[in-house]
Amino acid sequence: MSAAGFWDNQERAQAVVEQLKAVKAVYAPWEAFASRLEDAVVLLDLGEEEGDEASLAEVAEQAVSLASELGGLEFRAMLSGPLDDKSAFVQIQAGAGGTESCDWTAMLLRMYGQWAERMGFPVHVVDRLDNDEAGVRWGIIEIRGAYAYGYLKTETGVHRLVRISPFDAQNRRQTTFASVDVTPVVDDSLVVEINDADLQIETFKAGGAGGQHVNKTESAVRIRHLPTGVVAACQNERSQHRNRKMAMQMLKAKLIRLEEERRQADAASRYDEKGEIGWGNQIRSYVLHPYQMVKDHRTEHETSNVQAVLDGDLTPFMEATLKMEMGEDGPGSGPG
Repeated sequence: MSAAGFWDNQERAQAVVEQLKAVKAVYAPWEAFASRLEDAVVLLDLGEEEGDEASLAEVAEQAVSLASELGGLEFRAMLSGPLDDKSAFVQIQAGAGGTESCDWTAMLLRMYGQWAERMGFPVHVVDRLDNDEAGVRWGIIEIRGAYAYGYLKTETGVHRLVRISPFDAQNRRQTTFASVDVTPVVDDSLVVEINDADLQIETFKAGGAGGQHVNKTESAVRIRHLPTGVVAACQNERSQHRNRKMAMQMLKAKLIRLEEERRQADAASRYDEKGEIGWGNQIRSYVLHPYQMVKDHRTEHETSNVQAVLDGDLTPFMEATLKMEMGEDGPGSGPG
């Protein structure tokens, strides 16, 4: 970064800055932990030599704090995939159920936005189609931050909501579904060979709540990769050029993830055969009635504090899934 001319290419420079942030996000916490651990050991030695009960009691308190911090650092070490340090696109699609499922989609968009806020990650709306009555038919947000994808990749799948529907005049209990799909935000440093002849590019008038650029020019862009059927679209930027760039970035991310998952024996189904957005395919249930419970069907991790989860308290669920995957497939999963 100190080299002459480094900042001449702003796009490349920014990519390097983001890479540096990602490295520091891993290294700095361990460095700080090692320093605190060393101080605790010194205090322990002094306390034992001098028989200082106050010092020994302080070391005991520090040991509890250090053990908790170590657990967090070990969790971060699980985010070791080649794309885990990237930012993430989160796409949420309403299932069958009309307004009820669209409202659930809006709730999920808010939930992931709240989680990002807790993590200190900025959120950018990439694409969104509001339902006429209430809620959102689909939405795509970009969550920017080191290791955002590493955390959020565990959220891919169908999410089920059970509650008394606010849209039912008879106050009946309703079950509805929405799918969540997470892809990494990638830059030009990751090479993906895409043949222009394999792309079907469409432009259309952007839809939305209004604005001087909405519905007047064909600024929105949809790109389909014909060999795989993967589709990426963007309509929230003001210019067709920016929408096309963002759509290509998302398409590239999806193709990279698809190829990565094909190399994993049990992961291809998560993308290609995720199944219908409905019964039997859910990864997590959020029950608001007749009792309060959020349960992940993969890990059996659950909590009765539903509102906290809907307000973004998702990290325990993400940690449980990553630990399960490490136990089954990660280092140390074999004999010994």
